[in-house]
Amino acid sequence: MKELTSDIKSLHEATLNNLKNSKANNTLRAYKSDFKDFGAFCASHGLNPLPTEPKIVSFYLTYLSKNAKISTLRRRLVSISMVHKLKGHYLDTKHPIIVENLMGIRRVKGSIQMGKKPILINHLKLIINVINEQKTDEIKKLRDKSIILIGFGGGFRRSELISIDHEDLEFVPEGLKIIIKRSKTDQFGEGMTKGLPYFTNEIYCPVKNLKRWLEISEIKSGPIFRRFSKGLTLTNKRLTDQSVVLLMKKYLNLAGIKNENFAGHSLRSGFATVAAESGADERSIMAMTGHKTTQMVRRYIREANIFKNNALNKIKI
Repeated sequence: MKELTSDIKSLHEATLNNLKNSKANNTLRAYKSDFKDFGAFCASHGLNPLPTEPKIVSFYLTYLSKNAKISTLRRRLVSISMVHKLKGHYLDTKHPIIVENLMGIRRVKGSIQMGKKPILINHLKLIINVINEQKTDEIKKLRDKSIILIGFGGGFRRSELISIDHEDLEFVPEGLKIIIKRSKTDQFGEGMTKGLPYFTNEIYCPVKNLKRWLEISEIKSGPIFRRFSKGLTLTNKRLTDQSVVLLMKKYLNLAGIKNENFAGHSLRSGFATVAAESGADERSIMAMTGHKTTQMVRRYIREANIFKNNALNKIKI
């Protein structure tokens, strides 16, 4: 009997661990952050957040709709629902009071999403040029250029970019292979390999710049994009994804480009937009970016071709 109790205890612990690992850490953090906001709303109105009911959730969505986008409302709804599930409570998110309210909000606000601006070729060149002009050590310049160029050239999410280890790299005659062990749309770690060919112009070549960075930094294992301590001493600590955003905005500003509407996603969307402008088909773009559906990639292609395939071009005045 004691042995059976011990087995059940170990199974219980293993099951809890499986449940914890069923979602990525970033996803769990997002759920907690969103639910915290819902909890604050409920507390301010004397309502119970857990378990809650569809009517209260609908009130919260209406409250949020004054300043938030439709996409934010939908994400908050998912978070509230998931926290209820994880805590063993049922919440009917398909209840008419929620569904109809969201439809009404969407009609009033509209659902168009204004995405962040993509980093295009002219931006990319200006950023690299301005990094080269900086009066700082070559090692710092090479790290920063490599981050920007690899991020753009591989259509990377910033979380993927800072997660690259030296062991994930393979230099081949055609260029560079990079193994992505896990990404936002690959929660089970099936992985994918991205191939970056050499560019004709070495100044803007991701592969050449990364090679030089690894040589000068003498990194042989572990994270390839690391922090500097005071005095430009390279540490073993991996950069954060927020570091990529701050880095990019810094150099956009130095290049004289207004950086308010650029974000970490701008490197990834920039790759997709420029590839679409150059005639790449959606399948080859998706093979690099790792998009699982065509919806977002087709949006990049539409935006890239807004003037190329414009019916107004056929009108002669």
